[in-house]
Amino acid sequence: MIIGGLLKTSTLDFPGKISAVLFAQGCNFACPYCFNPPLCRSGAESLDRRDFFSFLKKRRGLLEGVVISGGEPTIQPDLEEFVAAVKDLGYLVKLDTNGSSPQTLERLMKAELLDYVALDLKTDPSAYPPSLAPPALAANIPATMKILKSGAVPFEYRTTCAAPFVDRQTILAIAKAAAGSAPLFLQSYRPAVVLNPQFMRLHPHQPKHEDLLFFKELAEAYLPCFIRGV
Repeated sequence: MIIGGLLKTSTLDFPGKISAVLFAQGCNFACPYCFNPPLCRSGAESLDRRDFFSFLKKRRGLLEGVVISGGEPTIQPDLEEFVAAVKDLGYLVKLDTNGSSPQTLERLMKAELLDYVALDLKTDPSAYPPSLAPPALAANIPATMKILKSGAVPFEYRTTCAAPFVDRQTILAIAKAAAGSAPLFLQSYRPAVVLNPQFMRLHPHQPKHEDLLFFKELAEAYLPCFIRGV
């Protein structure tokens, strides 16, 4: 596990739990509006694994869970071993993923290593453009959704409402594909820090609050939907 960063305490990232958030280094997608570009690139870790587990041991009784985010955690070859070590310390584990590796997700779920999952849906799950993700990886997202809908682990969907990837039609496509009881959280992005500056020159405006409200109303015909971070 290459650890790119650590948020020591969060009350927002793991529903109902006080948690630490670990950011795995490296990502197999290339979302141009990515809020943390350094995490997208593989490189030297910023926190040693031993130091991380030493931190967790000291915070037992204060923290309830660990969120493993990124980057994209499922590209880490030792993810299952790492999560098992976190669970052995008595922590609940939430995984944030882009859905590109249903096999990894299913393996973790069958081993009962996950307590919550957040799946980022960037656009229509059946129509990711190459500017967001390699087609072979994007093709795995429907399978990831099917695994989550099995009901073994509580989960949520998240969508960053960034043009041109999200509009009225894509929100409807996302909501129809995700339809069920799991919630969808809509959020904006941070225009000051993005992976691709050219993206901001072409799409300089974040969605307005009324746009998010409109998207929320559309999605609520199919699943619970909320606006986050506004």
